[in-house]
Amino acid sequence: MNNSREIKCVAIVGTGVIGASWAAELLAKGLDVSAYDPAPGAEERLREYVDGAWPALTQLGLDPTASVDRLRFSADLAEALDGADFVQENGPERQDIKIETYAKLDELTAADVILASSSSGLTISPIQEGCQHPERCLIGHPFNPPHLIPLVEVVGGDKTSPEAIQTAMNFYTAIGKHPIHVRKELPGHVANRLQAALWREIVYLVDEGVVSVADADAAVSWGPGLRWGAMGPIMLTNLGAGAAGGLRTMLDHLGGPIESWWESLGNPTVHTDEMKDKLADGVIEAAAGRSLEEIAAERDRVLLGLLALRNK
Repeated sequence: MNNSREIKCVAIVGTGVIGASWAAELLAKGLDVSAYDPAPGAEERLREYVDGAWPALTQLGLDPTASVDRLRFSADLAEALDGADFVQENGPERQDIKIETYAKLDELTAADVILASSSSGLTISPIQEGCQHPERCLIGHPFNPPHLIPLVEVVGGDKTSPEAIQTAMNFYTAIGKHPIHVRKELPGHVANRLQAALWREIVYLVDEGVVSVADADAAVSWGPGLRWGAMGPIMLTNLGAGAAGGLRTMLDHLGGPIESWWESLGNPTVHTDEMKDKLADGVIEAAAGRSLEEIAAERDRVLLGLLALRNK
């Protein structure tokens, strides 16, 4: 495919929480955004979200040409895609809907326009099967909220071209994201699988009465989570033995104990009403009367501080 197209306008297909956050991010980077969502009231909710995110984006630094006025909305898909140089799809997390949506996107856009899905767990290979130009279809999975979290996972499918992967990586980098190339398709990609592994053990520990929901969260956010905000767990382990050590020394000392911990990890389920109640009651207690909006605002304040440090 021709990857020389300059990306000036991005079409956002689906303007729920992820799509709206993408729209805010792209507007802040000085791009034109054309948004589509057939749901009643979608445009009003989108514009409210963008307005709400704008102060944080201003704090992070706006492109000189950034403006909320560069957002246009349409409930007609063809109209929204007209003139788009890149498509970021954010529809429901259902393969059948993605297949149908991608067939339409493929039909309505030029063959050199990247079609990227924000899917948090689906793989692109079955989705691209119904497209005439499957080589430009890929996963561009952000971390929530996309306008604050830099990570984007780029994953190709069986028919995705290397040029499309590189174009997507270059685009996400150009708008200030930190893309990683996931070289093999797996449900959940990479970051969500890592989250799922930690989440599984947290659920197990809460279910076994080892720790409360609040203390389980504290064990992560006030312990390893602080270090993970600086660098990844493998590099941190490399530092663990001090200047004379390194990763191999750490594994020599801790490899056996770590394997014994692995053997005792739990395998709980969250499908039972009892488990759902235990977790839900625990998080209500931990919230201590704070609304979801207040908790989200606290998250965003901390993220802005962390990003300011990382950007230095």
